[in-house]
Amino acid sequence: MGTTLHAQDRRKIEIEFAPFMTFDESKPDATILTRDNSKQVHIKHQGIEMWCDEAIYDAKQDFIEAYGKVKIKQGDTINMTSNYVEYSGKTELAFASGKVILEDQNSVIKTDTLYFDRIKQQAFYQSKGKVVRDSTAIITSLIGRYYLKNKKYEFKKNVKLVNPEYIIKSNRLDFYSLSGYAFLYGPTTITSETSVIYCKRGFYNTNNDTGYFVKESKINYDERVVEGDSIYFNRSKSFASATNNIVITDTLNNTIIKGHYAEVFREKDSLFITQRALAITLQENDSIFVHSDSIMVTGKPKKRIIRGYYNAKIYKSDLSGKADSIHMNQNNGLIQLINLNINTTQDAFYKTKKPVLWNISNQITGDSIHLIANSNSKSLDSLKVFNNAFVISKDTLGDGYNQISGKKLYGLFKNNSLSTIDIIKNAETLYYLRNKENELVGIDKSKSGAIKIWLMDNTINEMQKYNQIGGKTYPVLDFPENEKIIRGFNWRETERPTSVKDLFRDDPPLNLKSIKGLDSYPSHEIFFDSNLLDRVKKAEPKLDNNTKDVNQRTTNKSARKIPKNLFKDTYKTKKTIKND
Repeated sequence: MGTTLHAQDRRKIEIEFAPFMTFDESKPDATILTRDNSKQVHIKHQGIEMWCDEAIYDAKQDFIEAYGKVKIKQGDTINMTSNYVEYSGKTELAFASGKVILEDQNSVIKTDTLYFDRIKQQAFYQSKGKVVRDSTAIITSLIGRYYLKNKKYEFKKNVKLVNPEYIIKSNRLDFYSLSGYAFLYGPTTITSETSVIYCKRGFYNTNNDTGYFVKESKINYDERVVEGDSIYFNRSKSFASATNNIVITDTLNNTIIKGHYAEVFREKDSLFITQRALAITLQENDSIFVHSDSIMVTGKPKKRIIRGYYNAKIYKSDLSGKADSIHMNQNNGLIQLINLNINTTQDAFYKTKKPVLWNISNQITGDSIHLIANSNSKSLDSLKVFNNAFVISKDTLGDGYNQISGKKLYGLFKNNSLSTIDIIKNAETLYYLRNKENELVGIDKSKSGAIKIWLMDNTINEMQKYNQIGGKTYPVLDFPENEKIIRGFNWRETERPTSVKDLFRDDPPLNLKSIKGLDSYPSHEIFFDSNLLDRVKKAEPKLDNNTKDVNQRTTNKSARKIPKNLFKDTYKTKKTIKND
């Protein structure tokens, strides 16, 4: 036959059903409640219900210990099961241990020990736990805290979020079970089959697989690493964008891309970057730098093409150039300087400047210029100039200019310097002749169908003209002043980049965007705060006169970092409580 006890104070714990009641002389204030074969012991208090196989109820302290298949239910918000529970009606604080499972409508907590504060509506563990939120998130950590009202979790120490497509590891992770939002604090990695993301602060939406990362943020796409002050990431679209101080390293092609805004489309093998965009092709002795308003990199890893658009410039120690657009094919070593013929200024008197290339002392221009580098040795191999080819070099000792023009130009390099030049069709030359003592002995000006030139130490060593139409060698004093330049002459030495810094000298001032990132690591209230401890203190039993030295009182529960009997006879344990 069941027994129902009703306390005079309705705020106290109520024993709704207890088939068997026994008493222990050593515990005069305690009643032992035991189930029968049909029902468990049923207990109620202020909106919660508890079921168990056995319980010890201390009416004076309004405290209960429950054993065996313990279940606690709070309306339709909380269901908790465990092997053991302590609960204080005075503090409304519960402690559960042994295969603890706490369920709400959106997630499940599994741990070995759990504290539950009904007044705060918070749960806390610090001996490792696991939270399951359907298939999108299984989270484990050493320390965890759950806020029932706003469905928020705080995880600390060895935090690991497992999703079928990725794994998040962090020092601290705040997670909202309704929205699936995860806020990341401290060194964090997000690892999947296709990428590894790192940041020291970030946000990730586990519902739609998008993220925002700041503070040393980085994405590693196999052979490509993207770094920036902030990075946005969309896993479903294989897309990432970065802002400010961006460095993209292509380890397979030995290339580094820099700028201050970038977009990366992984599945399309494409990359776009702007705002001081710079592409660096690393070579053992002499790297190649390309700068332009915008840079696009496309193609599979071993066949990538770098395209610099608008105000493009190229620089290496023995070669530099300018063009509307510069294209570099990393597979075949082709570098193209292209004239786009676009009047971006809408100026009626706009005149397109032809691509220009400087090699040592030679200036080369034409409608388009192709350089071919040896893919193995990484050295310059050959040169092609299409339409309106023009080569100018300043006379080494005078103020005149050696000039060669024609429809097309083909050149070969040796040790990265031009060794031969072939001018095809409508060739025209003007050359200052010097003897072995470097004395000026004459000026040669002529026209021919084609010209072949051999260079040594960057000066003309031999010249062969084919189908010469006319021309002659003039004595220096007899050379007409108005004949000193060939039609199309344009000396552009002032535009020549002589360093990497020079590539940016024409750029407008750079104003970086302010990164509106996540707030700094938020300080949060500790679970065992002063208010909770004050509640516990007020619930303590009064010491009698025979108990002078509380440190001599012992209990098998005192070995816990946070005493299991925190809610009853707490004077027995004087150890410091370790908070979250």
